[in-house]
Amino acid sequence: MNENKSGAGQAPRTLELPEMMVLGLQHLFAMFGATVLVPILVQGYGLPLSIQTTLFFAGVGTLFFHVCTKLKVPAFLGSSFAFLGGFYTMANMTTGIYADMDAAEKLQYACGGIVVAGLLYVALAGIVKAVGIMKVMHYLPPVVTGPIIILIGLNLAPSAVNNAKTCWWLALVAMGIIIVANIWGKGMIKIIPILLGVLGSYAVAVIANAFGATAVSASGDVTPLMDFSSVLSANAIGLQPFVTNFSGSVAKFDLSAILVMAPIAIASMMEHIGDMSAISATVGENFITDPGLHRTLIGDGIATSLAGFFGGPSNTTYGENTGVLVLSKVYDPRVIRLAALYAIILSFSPAFAALVNSLPAAIVGGISFILYGMISAIGIRNIVENRVDFTNSRNLIIAAVILVSGLGFTDGLTFQIGGASLTFTSLSIAAIAGIALNAVLPGNNFHYGSSATDDTASLGKY
Repeated sequence: MNENKSGAGQAPRTLELPEMMVLGLQHLFAMFGATVLVPILVQGYGLPLSIQTTLFFAGVGTLFFHVCTKLKVPAFLGSSFAFLGGFYTMANMTTGIYADMDAAEKLQYACGGIVVAGLLYVALAGIVKAVGIMKVMHYLPPVVTGPIIILIGLNLAPSAVNNAKTCWWLALVAMGIIIVANIWGKGMIKIIPILLGVLGSYAVAVIANAFGATAVSASGDVTPLMDFSSVLSANAIGLQPFVTNFSGSVAKFDLSAILVMAPIAIASMMEHIGDMSAISATVGENFITDPGLHRTLIGDGIATSLAGFFGGPSNTTYGENTGVLVLSKVYDPRVIRLAALYAIILSFSPAFAALVNSLPAAIVGGISFILYGMISAIGIRNIVENRVDFTNSRNLIIAAVILVSGLGFTDGLTFQIGGASLTFTSLSIAAIAGIALNAVLPGNNFHYGSSATDDTASLGKY
């Protein structure tokens, strides 16, 4: 018998093991669509990010996070969409050491940047512990973080279109299912629109493929809509790539790659803080105070660095699972840990990974159409909800410089230092410029946790 802590004002519920296992599956379904979509999208950019490795470190990262937070916080860590822009940039790096580099090695350097990004979480945790959240957030107001998040989505837009145009009607089916589930869905349906979009459009694609439907490849060739050859040849059980090819999966480090990936941590850390606030409000306990924001940041950061070191993507706390907490009103962290174990078990099946990889590019494109747009829309929402005053010249200048830097420096800036080249990507230039301008220009009156007036407000979820 297990005692489960409910929210404020609710009596504890007693959960039997079978009920906990079912609730754990519900959390698995909530995280699954978004978590496996990240490696699918990254593979579309040309980098061989493994679905098995992604699932493994989502589970392991979640368990590690729970240990760091004294087993108190009912949060699941899944793949972060914020870093998709970094992967896309790394896939298209053609200067310096990356000029003739193969995709597998580029992924290693991208993962090295993720390791550093995770360590930035740990650094922020130390600063938060030393000086407090109020002082830290004073230098990361919505006028800086909002435009950066907008850029992440906008820079990925061409990828969504390129995938969708391989078969527009199938992309529209995927988009339609997500929209219907998200707008008109009730209960669990509303919480898992991405998973439903994947499953529903996949079922339509299987039927259409049986009737001879085709797609158009990037080179313009007409091909069958689906290819199951890799599924048929895959083993049902097998180790993750980081185990079978250990030396080839460990992250590599280069300053250019670090400058591509690490600045994205600014946005993802804001997402983390927003998620911790949301989970605290849902459960009725202040997790930012106990076990403490510094502990949750350390758990998330080290989980991200660990995943990156062995060839996995960055982790982040998942709002989808917070939605399940709201729906079920069961807040026992052990249920989340069961979902993490399920993810680890699934990661040991190459056949399952191959089945996921059989997803047509058009479905990926349709889902990306919604997803990438929503990333940018969340940045806009953050600015609106925090009532950033764009009649204020200071705020207008900061946002303008960030947006033009992020969209204008399409090839980044490359400098030769000694015999090595150093590349600043558009997003890193935008982040550096925004933070620097916010620090030096007078009139920064943002105070974390204040009511929304002008440029002062509490941060929402990114």
